[in-house]
Amino acid sequence: MRKRNVLISLLLIIILPAGTIFSYRYYLSYKETQINKLIFERKKTNWLALRLKLANEVANFKGEAGIVIKDLAMNWEISFNKEQLFPSASLAKVPIMAACFLASREGRLRLERNVSLKSSDKLIGSGMLKNTASGTTFSVEELIGLMIYESDNTATNILTNMVGIDYLNNSFKAFGLKNTDLSRKIADYHSRDMGIENYTTCQDMAFILEKIYRRNLVDKNVSQECIGLLKLQRITDRIPKYLPVDIVIAHKSGLERGICHDVGIVFSRKGDFLICVLTQHKDSNSILSKELIAKISLHTYNYFEQLP
Repeated sequence: MRKRNVLISLLLIIILPAGTIFSYRYYLSYKETQINKLIFERKKTNWLALRLKLANEVANFKGEAGIVIKDLAMNWEISFNKEQLFPSASLAKVPIMAACFLASREGRLRLERNVSLKSSDKLIGSGMLKNTASGTTFSVEELIGLMIYESDNTATNILTNMVGIDYLNNSFKAFGLKNTDLSRKIADYHSRDMGIENYTTCQDMAFILEKIYRRNLVDKNVSQECIGLLKLQRITDRIPKYLPVDIVIAHKSGLERGICHDVGIVFSRKGDFLICVLTQHKDSNSILSKELIAKISLHTYNYFEQLP
């Protein structure tokens, strides 16, 4: 009997602490589950509130707007008119960039090749090359960079001539873009005035940006090169306008007569989000469109900042 009591006592000494530890761990797991559930519900409520704010901005905008906002962690999306066609302006340079890197992988284009600038290459509009002395040489890789962070039309023209419009359009389809094409060269305003236009949609821009973000556009290295160049964008009067200066943004703007866009990825402290805003207006300038894009960016950023 004494031995039995001793054995029972030993078992209790072993089992009770183990049971206490198990119960405590269960309690912590349960508590964490409840906290995560509350956080999820709060995020969902805030996301619905964000949608209402964006809908109000779109309703008050005197023009047409296509919008895609995506929480890249939750895969939640808010969109308005995402399949509507808009003249692409310089947004076309995003898939052109990707197509040039694809061409280099296929051996059609050598990134290290030096190209001499010709007078016939120069186009009006954005960029520094139009004012650069003819005969100056640039590598293909440098031209791709200038096309993105300087939005240089002349660099875009040179690259388009090197790979060809047909190759670019075929690449766009290969990437999975449904409604993005080049019917004319960038900044060919004579053709534009004749009704020949390049088009894209918010849906296509969001699609290619997310592929870049997920590192699966062509391959990991191509995606990495693309996002690195987009982070160097120097135009800050739209998506970045109201955001803290230390926030990293990979984006590309577009601006022509009656057209104002900005699309990109914002790497905020509490989550990364995709933002694409395309606008068409009849104003004499793009002030209201730029303000719309900046406000939508700020509303979305604030959604993340409010999260626990």
